[in-house]
Amino acid sequence: MARAGLAVARLALATCPGAKRVHAVAGPGNNGGDALVAARWLQRQGLDVRVTLLADPEHLPDDAGWALREAGDLRIESASPDRFEADLLLDGLLGIGLRRAPSGALADAIRRLNAQPSPVLSIDIPSGLDAECGTCHDGLAVRAAHTLSLLTLKTGLFTAEGRDHAGRVWLDTLGVDACGSAISLIGPQADKAAPHASHKGRFGDVAVVGGAAGMAGAAWLAASAALAAGAGRVFVGLLDPSAPTLAPARPELMSRSAGFLCAPERLASLTVVAGCGGGDAVRDWLSPCVAHAARLILDADALNAVAREPALTAALQARGARGRPTLLTPHPLEAGRLLGQDAAAIQADRPTAARVLAARFGATVVLKGSGTLVATPDGHLYVNATGNARLASAGTGDVLAGWTAGLWSWSGGDAIEAASRAVFRHGLAAERAGGAGPLLAADLIHAMQAL
Repeated sequence: MARAGLAVARLALATCPGAKRVHAVAGPGNNGGDALVAARWLQRQGLDVRVTLLADPEHLPDDAGWALREAGDLRIESASPDRFEADLLLDGLLGIGLRRAPSGALADAIRRLNAQPSPVLSIDIPSGLDAECGTCHDGLAVRAAHTLSLLTLKTGLFTAEGRDHAGRVWLDTLGVDACGSAISLIGPQADKAAPHASHKGRFGDVAVVGGAAGMAGAAWLAASAALAAGAGRVFVGLLDPSAPTLAPARPELMSRSAGFLCAPERLASLTVVAGCGGGDAVRDWLSPCVAHAARLILDADALNAVAREPALTAALQARGARGRPTLLTPHPLEAGRLLGQDAAAIQADRPTAARVLAARFGATVVLKGSGTLVATPDGHLYVNATGNARLASAGTGDVLAGWTAGLWSWSGGDAIEAASRAVFRHGLAAERAGGAGPLLAADLIHAMQAL
């Protein structure tokens, strides 16, 4: 706790160097103790510091009790003021053990913190935010400008509602080696250099099976993204027989019938993306893809078909049991259909949903949304912190599926590596692309290429 409080004080000074008045709000747990220690250090630096302690001093945990005894001449009050008038607010109300909605004085303090214009620095987790799931119980949690995560990063800071509440996330391990975590934060990875003496056959073939009536654009977007990601050749099997078989903007893409592409002997060497704009028609082509594709990505309507058809569910599980490389890329509604739940239930516990899907199908799962999660059948979870609301436009999921396929077809890595690289770049492109408002899917491909 001594190290944690000092770390909070140092970050407070670094992120708000002009602050003269600090108000720390401490709760009944050890986060409150961290806030007390930080307040004492800040007072020693000459700042005007006040503390509101919303807890019974006689019933604090041992460490927090020590922090209170060491508080010296800190100005400590037992009730929240109507307004927290300070240059910086420290949130030490509630920690990672929260399992229900804040109530009473704690809930009132959260509302008052959120009503103030001054920046809030949350200790470990914004109070009211679930550290694992990133959800706010009853919609009530501190909206921080900064969060200092202690010892380890918490999944909830990066997924569901976490990014809207955590602000900028910092980490201090406090000198402790936190080993054995089943969670990793996805970071940038250097692109692999191809040998100079290369040819298109070295970079693999991708087949996109989708594009039912009125939705051919989804298939062309996925195919264009696969090509941009480095696939040697990309074939498009449109499911709308009346759709044009040439994309004028991308004449490099080759149109073939779904029947031609789904022949077992061809599937055996292909990275297949099935489902982008597939409608109901994609269902008829999923059985051979599941049985024979060398590498398989199921997206959109392919996932809906698996959710509806017990035979396809069983076939996909059998593929996973054989260890065939498979990647599922659902958004919350599609994940809910696969698990027999609604989207709200998925969002309430995104990490568990992703892990259950991965284990059930023996596949790597990309659960899309704010803080996209990549889950593996053995329970490991990778959390992506890139991206923003500009990705909330039609076709960006098709781009992600196609880019992942193109990367996977030539990189030689596994599904986890391909998915992690793709979601990181996908989000980063949205952050760095010029302009404002939604990022159009075709423009997203160019933005991903430009990184």
